[in-house]
Amino acid sequence: MKGYYFITDSVLSRAGNISDVIEAAACKVEVVQYRNKSAETREMYEEARRLREICQDLTFLINDRIDIALAVDADGVHLGQSDMPCTTARKLLGREKIIGVTVHNLREAVEAERLGADYLGVSPIFQTMTKPDAGKPAGLSLIEEIRQQVGIPLIAIGGINLLNAPEVIRAGADGLCAISCVVGSDDVSAQIKRFQDLF
Repeated sequence: MKGYYFITDSVLSRAGNISDVIEAAACKVEVVQYRNKSAETREMYEEARRLREICQDLTFLINDRIDIALAVDADGVHLGQSDMPCTTARKLLGREKIIGVTVHNLREAVEAERLGADYLGVSPIFQTMTKPDAGKPAGLSLIEEIRQQVGIPLIAIGGINLLNAPEVIRAGADGLCAISCVVGSDDVSAQIKRFQDLF
């Protein structure tokens, strides 16, 4: 798992999740994570099913919701610290599916790897408005610290833009996610390509 990692955000998006993911797929991003905190289950299922069709040729993950991931045969899930434990998710999803875990410190990172996470979302690196409950920015030093102790891929997220992304990569991140400056732009594809060009 490397490069630009795409996450949906229906609140910030100008064109909507479907349009954004079509653009992301056309740019050949490696991963699309469907995140929708405001939708009811039925609405989320229907949208996830449509996105799964668009993402046939790339890795399609569902944020938080293992039931939705199973229902649409997603490639896996991304879990936060307050979501279902990684070991339980693994029992439900099986060995073939991908499980990513958000971590905020070295202890969480080491534990997530030990419990079988396939990759880590290191968050938040910088101040972010995208996720109000993201917590205090950890800074680049957290990426460097985790990189020395953990062998699985690290995806940096939180307040990342085209100006600070190069230093995030230099700190040891395998990939990164930038949401607001991509889905909130007039040209989603152009923004994605700018981030892809950094790798």
